[in-house]
This record gives sequence, structure tokens and C-alpha cells, in this order.
Amino acid sequence: KMRVYVENGQARPFSAVIETPRGPNTVAIRNIGQLEFPFAADVYGNDVDHPSEECMASSATIQGGALRTYPFDTLVDSIEVLLRTDGRPLNARVELLQGPNNNKQVVELYTEDGLDRPFFCILESPGSGNVVRIVNTAPVEF
Repeated sequence: KMRVYVENGQARPFSAVIETPRGPNTVAIRNIGQLEFPFAADVYGNDVDHPSEECMASSATIQGGALRTYPFDTLVDSIEVLLRTDGRPLNARVELLQGPNNNKQVVELYTEDGLDRPFFCILESPGSGNVVRIVNTAPVEF
């Protein structure tokens, strides 16, 4: 389950990879914004992006209830985010900020099994002062 906010979909389109193991699955996309804010969506299977070796190798543990921030240089155009667990529920909030508390993108997500269904996305980060903030919204046990 995902809830996504994007301030400007033209400058920062949202792109995520959703694992769909074991049998047929359905992906539903719903615009809960106002009528004046339509969006275009595209869903396709197979031949999807995968995390780079650098992304896989640079993972760090974020305990339940904790947050971690990652500032990025102006030269960085896009950011890979990979979240996974050891089979426990994955409950997190990923924010792309530009400046103090200025959310450009926010992703709230939940999955019952973060090993079976990890979260991977690529965030576009034009401009300067970009920071990714990841909050583990699960209890301390997770």
C-alpha cells in the first residue's frame, strides 16, 4: 500500500517498482486529489528498473521510529531509494525535501513483508538543496 504526494509531477515524476511474487496480482492507482489536478499513470510488467550495485551495497539499518537524512549535491539528477526488511512488515515514509521542511515528494508505504515485497523508486532531484528523509514509522521492534 502506497500513498504518494508530488508537488510538481512535470519536474519530479514518480516512478516505483513493486514486487508481485506468487501468482497474479493487481495494481490499482487512484487520484485522491481535486478534480483540477489530474495525472497520467502508466503500469507495466517485466523489464523494470533494478537497484544499482552501488545502491544495494550502501544500505544502512534504520530502527523502528528512527529517521535518517541524506543530503545530495546539486549535480545529482536522480536518487535511488531501496527499502527492505528481513521479512518483517515495512512501514516507512520517504520524503524528498528542497530546503527546510519544503516537501517536494512524499511516499508513505506499508507492506506485510519487506523481503518479499521491497520498495524501490527513483526520485528526480532537479535544483539544489535536495535532501531525502526516510522515517521508519514502524514500532521500535521493527
